[in-house]
Amino acid sequence: MQRNSKSSPPWAKRGPIVLVGMMGVGKSTVGRRLASRLGAPFIDADEEIEKAAGMTIAEMFDRYGEAHFRDGERRVISRLMDGVPKIIATGGGAFMQDETRALILDHATAVWLDADIDILVDRVSRREGRPLLKDRDPRVVLTELAERRNPVYALAPIHVKSAVAPHETTVDHILEALSLWQS
Repeated sequence: MQRNSKSSPPWAKRGPIVLVGMMGVGKSTVGRRLASRLGAPFIDADEEIEKAAGMTIAEMFDRYGEAHFRDGERRVISRLMDGVPKIIATGGGAFMQDETRALILDHATAVWLDADIDILVDRVSRREGRPLLKDRDPRVVLTELAERRNPVYALAPIHVKSAVAPHETTVDHILEALSLWQS
């Protein structure tokens, strides 16, 4: 693994910053804005997985199942852990996989974006194509997922709460948390 030189910006000392958390928390939207503020590339892991597979995530779930999808997800995230400073948004379940989580914790700075269930329900209702919500009540699914996932997301060294506020507010909180974490 290639590490960054001393001329790297302080936030990039551990390679990529990886945003983890529940679906709907804003990892992609906040990640794009964070990357812009830091002058870094932004990569949406889900988009990279779809490019590599030549199909949507929903199609992968339908055709091959979640286990196959998670294996491809791990391979793509492994490729992204190259020591190059960038911002990566992961899918909600990526950090739940032991091997994927170990890759992120060993080769990047993980930031857990967290939000209350009401915020998540509102946000996921704006976008179709989330396989885990297919034909199910989003509030029930998100509550169940949060109960299982939040203790694992809490393994990320940085925790930022997302609220009903402009995305720039969340970016500010991430930048503040990164500066405190590095000092």
